[in-house]
Amino acid sequence: MRYYLLLIITALAACNNAPSGNAHETVLSDTTRNASCVYLTNTEKGNPVISWVEDGGMYYAVSPDGGKTFAAPKRITTASGIQPHPENMPKIIFRPNGEVIAMYGLESNDPRNKYAGKVCYVRSMDGGASWLPAQPLVTDTAGYDQRYFDMALLPSGEVAAIWLDNRKFHRQEGSTLYMATAGAAGFEKERPLVQTVCQCCRTALYTDGQGALHAAFRDIINDSIRDMVHIVSTDGGRSFTTPVRISADNWMINGCPHTGPAMVKNSSGLHFAWFTMGGGEGVFYCQSPDNGITYSKRENISALPTAKHPQLTALGNGDLALVWDEAVDTAANRIGLLHKSPAGETLSKRFLTEAGGYANFPVLRAAGNGQVLVAYKKRIGERDVVCAQLVGL
Repeated sequence: MRYYLLLIITALAACNNAPSGNAHETVLSDTTRNASCVYLTNTEKGNPVISWVEDGGMYYAVSPDGGKTFAAPKRITTASGIQPHPENMPKIIFRPNGEVIAMYGLESNDPRNKYAGKVCYVRSMDGGASWLPAQPLVTDTAGYDQRYFDMALLPSGEVAAIWLDNRKFHRQEGSTLYMATAGAAGFEKERPLVQTVCQCCRTALYTDGQGALHAAFRDIINDSIRDMVHIVSTDGGRSFTTPVRISADNWMINGCPHTGPAMVKNSSGLHFAWFTMGGGEGVFYCQSPDNGITYSKRENISALPTAKHPQLTALGNGDLALVWDEAVDTAANRIGLLHKSPAGETLSKRFLTEAGGYANFPVLRAAGNGQVLVAYKKRIGERDVVCAQLVGL
């Protein structure tokens, strides 16, 4: 009897972790060119939008039916020369007034730092039909390095942006986290928020359902620890709380892990996912029931040191979905999907791409009716292409 019970349990576990199959996988980019830097958002009407970089330009495709199909890709005509970097991926945001803003990174080519980057943005005042010329996010000549930006829509309809900047007022390691908001004249009123941020890790900016503005990033603590922290503003970004670690990983590393945090909020509180090699390896998850004052003990989602690039979303019923990528061996990489209850209890875990293929840098968005839309970069033949799946949880 025990033998048969073990067989049943083993079979169930195998099904739970098996790839879901690619029957509904859609290729969005041009298969004759390399594509990367996948990003996912919604239009002002709630339609899913997937954007990416292809041949130095920025493209996006809109779904009219919740992610089942996508219209032909559109190129953002005034965004060019983009430096492809999946952790510094270009992003697009749709304002309620019909304006669309696309932001992206370029090489700075500044002699003060050969690795420096520059952030530019372009605006469309007619829903993407035409685009204004590109503008630099920072015009101060002392600011020669801007990277790892994020954008979020504020309750006012304005757009907030954060980024890492070389300008700082001390000699400590790291970059300064800056913020600016965009109104009728573009981004302005820039100001520093935190000055000891890991200089090459993705940042995250998020507006919750109550209008609070949250930022998460990898901070440099006590000169050597690079752990994830969270700050929140309840006054539209005019002031923020002091950074608090979401988990005391105590990762001491003299370098930049690149991969950044993800966060979302539901009725149970804030939820976070991130990569670390402090006190363990791989992708971790935790939650905060009190808007960032206290945090739960972290949970290891994947203990592989190659498990990185987590992203989170919340469904309409409060359920959570988390994606990440991990290397199966030296030649293969796959996308994982975790389904959690509103309180953070794990309900299922599986993989969306085959173990023998190569797919990474997933992003996701709730798509209604217990579904999530997942987009990612995948290698087909000798090309990297952008793919999407509409997945039921």
